[in-house]
Amino acid sequence: MRQIQAEIITWYRAHKRPLPWRETKNPYFIWLSEIILQQTRVDQGMAYYYKFIERFPSIFDLAQASEQDVLNLWQGLGYYSRARNLHRTAQQIVEAYQGTFPTSYEGLLSLKGIGPYTAAAIASFAFDLPHAVLDGNVFRVLSRINNWSVPINSTQGKKDFERLANEFLDQQNPGLFNQAMMEFGALHCKPTQAHCSVCPISIHCLAFQSKTVEQLPVKLKKQSARKRYLVFEIMQPSSGKIFIEKREQKDIWQHLYQFPLKEFNSQEEKSHYLNNTAHSFESKEYKHVLSHQHLMCHFIVRLPTESDMGEVIQMDEIQDYPIPRAIERFLDDYGLDIFHSRAR
Repeated sequence: MRQIQAEIITWYRAHKRPLPWRETKNPYFIWLSEIILQQTRVDQGMAYYYKFIERFPSIFDLAQASEQDVLNLWQGLGYYSRARNLHRTAQQIVEAYQGTFPTSYEGLLSLKGIGPYTAAAIASFAFDLPHAVLDGNVFRVLSRINNWSVPINSTQGKKDFERLANEFLDQQNPGLFNQAMMEFGALHCKPTQAHCSVCPISIHCLAFQSKTVEQLPVKLKKQSARKRYLVFEIMQPSSGKIFIEKREQKDIWQHLYQFPLKEFNSQEEKSHYLNNTAHSFESKEYKHVLSHQHLMCHFIVRLPTESDMGEVIQMDEIQDYPIPRAIERFLDDYGLDIFHSRAR
């Protein structure tokens, strides 16, 4: 085990990417990077990381911001509950801890929006505490070294891999080793086309010896995604103005803004509505994929009726509101000119 640890750290020092959050012990910056990088590629997350630390250079700045400002800056990253939790956690740290992060794993875990992975990352990277970080890359490396076929997303698998990761951790250099394991999985022990022929630990890798590298790690199949059928309606109650509404319900896109929306139980119901509703414009269908849902979205322009309601804003002000990525894609394709189309 010590030889594997040494080989992975040596590999890391030679091949690691120069990422800004690796050059700091500031728990605020480390925490920001970890939340941003959840469900986000490093190359995409980098720009958001720089935007956040420029706009909110301290946790006090983030805590004092409005939720809408935070959501606006987050726009395009998706999974907006991360941004809401980020904001609430900043407020919690300022109010309960005077802006200082807890320095224990248990204290970090007590914060809203911080789970075992993020708590271990902050604890090891900022405070050099011996807690193993277990992300998808580390799951993959550990499963291949040990040739384990237990599903990594099963209850038992999570327990087994957490125990193994902490046994495997370099107790003297926990932060360095956690970074090394994550980077090794991301760049070298990749999901496909892993670099086994030049791997510094292939002699120790049971999956390499058993020729099972491509089959690991094992995951239980997820439930099929739920489909939802949506029609967003662009309406102008007066010249140069449009209706928007804020999503308050506990659902996707909570606290984001949208055009008034109708949702249908099937594609047939949605098609019937589109075919029987007077409108001057109809977009192509946008398929927006979330982790457990597929959203089938259309956008139309129609005249408002007396029963239509919403917040009234200037047409170009829509860009000042946090909106879902599905609407952002639509605006990228059609631009603000679409608001000038009036229903006949």
